[in-house]
Amino acid sequence: MFSLEPVGLGQLENDAYLALLDLKRATTEGLAESTGCSPAELRPAVRRLLDHGLVQQIGFTPPLYALIAPDEALPALISRRRGDLTQMQKQVEELADRLRARPHRGTQVVELLEGEDAVLAAVSRLQLEAREEIVAIDAPPYIGGQSNPNDLELRRLEDGVAYRFVYAREALASPEHMAAMHRCIDAGEQARILPDVTLKMFIVDRTTAMLPVSYTDQDPSIRLLVHESALVDALVCCFESLWARATPIGATAAPRGPSERDRELLSLMASGMKDRTIARTLGVTERTVGRRLTELMAELGVETRFQAGVQAAHRGWL
Repeated sequence: MFSLEPVGLGQLENDAYLALLDLKRATTEGLAESTGCSPAELRPAVRRLLDHGLVQQIGFTPPLYALIAPDEALPALISRRRGDLTQMQKQVEELADRLRARPHRGTQVVELLEGEDAVLAAVSRLQLEAREEIVAIDAPPYIGGQSNPNDLELRRLEDGVAYRFVYAREALASPEHMAAMHRCIDAGEQARILPDVTLKMFIVDRTTAMLPVSYTDQDPSIRLLVHESALVDALVCCFESLWARATPIGATAAPRGPSERDRELLSLMASGMKDRTIARTLGVTERTVGRRLTELMAELGVETRFQAGVQAAHRGWL
């Protein structure tokens, strides 16, 4: 009988995991119906599955949970546990065979990932395998049609893996998206915003990268997985160039400086966002944004928004 106990999870997590194995995707209510438990009982179990990188959340309202392929997610956990887990590894492979046929991986420089499940599994596996740093350009298109929370990042930050993200305007299109980003920033992520960026990429330890097959006709369910090569080196250079152009978000406020909310407003303004987009991102009215920016410009002693951005950066407010 398969059990997640060797990797530190209990019976409730095990029931939810096996239910998702059959359902592939489900809400908490759907899992509750499948397992016979109440949604309130299942929510902590699903959170623990997210924290262990076994499940991926897709979207916010309502949250939809997708199983990460067992042979992608579990081996990384197994390698972190002491003792003899050979039998569990065999069971993981058997579960993977039930979910889908295992893909063949050769030694080629570039692999083609096809299907949303394969892409989600690769993102989780790469994060679990990271040892030093993960850098990414967070831009559409997204699986499920919207930016999704990355709960596994919080755990890997605790493990000492550094994260640097450059966000496109669409990645921060709502207060929920902003809240998810700030949760990662509070945990240690370095974040910047570059509104017009479209070069979506995900790079692990400067050796492995994931990117779209095409930047002109992007399909979120198809990705290229690029292994250590000159191509990865070029992508790293591209990321560093975009990172240098982007506006920092979430830096520590200077003494007697603006409030956290004002710093966020100034950062979004300096990145080139329009008032309407800033208002939607912060969850306030466009009139509130315009009024507060006028007040901040008066405080800075400037007449234009460009000058406000320069002065705010000079004072260490950004």
